[in-house]
Amino acid sequence: MKHSLTLLLSGLALAVLLLLGGGSGAAAAGPQGLPAVEGAVDQYLHSLPADFHTLRTVPALKSLMAGGNVLLIDVRQPGEYRAGHIRGAVNLPLRELDDHLGAIPTDKEIVLYCSTGFRSAMGVMALQLQGFRHVRGFPPSFAGWQAAGEAVSGPEAGDGAQA
Repeated sequence: MKHSLTLLLSGLALAVLLLLGGGSGAAAAGPQGLPAVEGAVDQYLHSLPADFHTLRTVPALKSLMAGGNVLLIDVRQPGEYRAGHIRGAVNLPLRELDDHLGAIPTDKEIVLYCSTGFRSAMGVMALQLQGFRHVRGFPPSFAGWQAAGEAVSGPEAGDGAQA
């Protein structure tokens, strides 16, 4: 029986909270605990070996994109995507990934990104649990891409698709 991606994401978030001591700490207290969780996920992602489900630098992502066999997925909300994104990315918000699994190709490298790395890390884990094997996150996220002067926004940003 196929598990809903939403259920998987909820389970992953709960597991992260429990691993961080969220049962009685600040992370369990609600939204104010989210920065601690995001920081812990970000720290975890940055501690992984360079080739473990991540692209750690803007040049590494640009090199992969130059090969042409990549699907870039922006897992942020549509308003965030419209405000600026990586050229060629499609917008599939994290909460809607489950609705679009059939549209995600299995013959391409899949790279997920968001604003800070938290949502994309959740998306990478969830897609891997659904059987996708060539999926990676981009921990520098949109903020890193933007800092490198690569972001597009406004009328010229209409190159990607929106779910």
